[in-house]
Amino acid sequence: MSGNALRDLNTLPTPERKNDSSSKGNFTKPCNGKTIENVEEQLKKSLSSVQINGGETLNLQHNKSSTSVQINGGETVNVGVEVANSEVEYIESENLSDLEDVDTCLKKLLPGLDSKDWILVVETLNNVRRLSVFHKERMHSMLGDLIPLVVKSLKNPRSAVCKTAIMTSADIFSAYNDDLIDSLDPLLVQLLLKASQDKRFVCEAAERALEAMTTSVSPMLLLPKLQPYLKNRNPRIRAKASMCFSRSVPRLGVEGIKEYGIDKLIQVAASQLSDQLPESREAARTLLLELQTVYEKSHGLSTVVSENPEMGSWENFCLSKLSPLSAQAVLRVTTNITREGLVIGS
Repeated sequence: MSGNALRDLNTLPTPERKNDSSSKGNFTKPCNGKTIENVEEQLKKSLSSVQINGGETLNLQHNKSSTSVQINGGETVNVGVEVANSEVEYIESENLSDLEDVDTCLKKLLPGLDSKDWILVVETLNNVRRLSVFHKERMHSMLGDLIPLVVKSLKNPRSAVCKTAIMTSADIFSAYNDDLIDSLDPLLVQLLLKASQDKRFVCEAAERALEAMTTSVSPMLLLPKLQPYLKNRNPRIRAKASMCFSRSVPRLGVEGIKEYGIDKLIQVAASQLSDQLPESREAARTLLLELQTVYEKSHGLSTVVSENPEMGSWENFCLSKLSPLSAQAVLRVTTNITREGLVIGS
């Protein structure tokens, strides 16, 4: 994994102030005091108005050299760019419609994703989603060129582009499964970052994309990709990675856990029990209960246990694989928490 990717993970985006929990992205611009931020394209040539959150209206005036914004008829702020009132609808995967002209769409895909026109980028991302759902074979050969452009959109500071790219990532995971493994790292980095930020509607979309990843990509391939992020110095990154890791392990099944190594998995889970954030600790507890269930069903998962039958109990196994303090912490979890319903494959 590149150093740039790791540096990206160690710095979270600055939380944005406006409420973005709705299902639509409204691009009318909020006003804070005497300033206006992130003003967009296409101001009408005549006097216009933009309604901002809370019902307040900004009067917009345009001239050849700059754009000015009058706040409540008082002070004017020159913003120097054009403004538009645009709205983007976020379409759920099950509501996507098929494309009328697949060939033309495929030809325009890469240029559209690389465009400087953010509205065109959003439209193209939605076409990527449609192709993933309805024509995934036709787009398969383009994945190597397409994924870096989706990652570019994930990094876009504009919420509409970023969230649509997140939704696109989820649809790509569902369509291509293990075929994405060689291109997974940059997607994973950005989704962990987006799931760790404070902007709720982006965070929730990224969490859904990570869930799609854990249910679509084989755990034997995915777990090694996730493991380095469990030690990331950013606690939010660790928490999201821990949750993904915990969700993926049960998909291994008993034989898969035997192949991966239950001793390795118990060490991973034990290390997360003392983590800073409760999400990490809860994911670790869930994983440990899964591992205990599997261990007790099959004592043949460890060669140490096979060669030393006296070490066959879960308690002795933990003591043999972990430090005394870690083993005690694990045993407290696995003896004090009910395991009802927490069975492999449930």
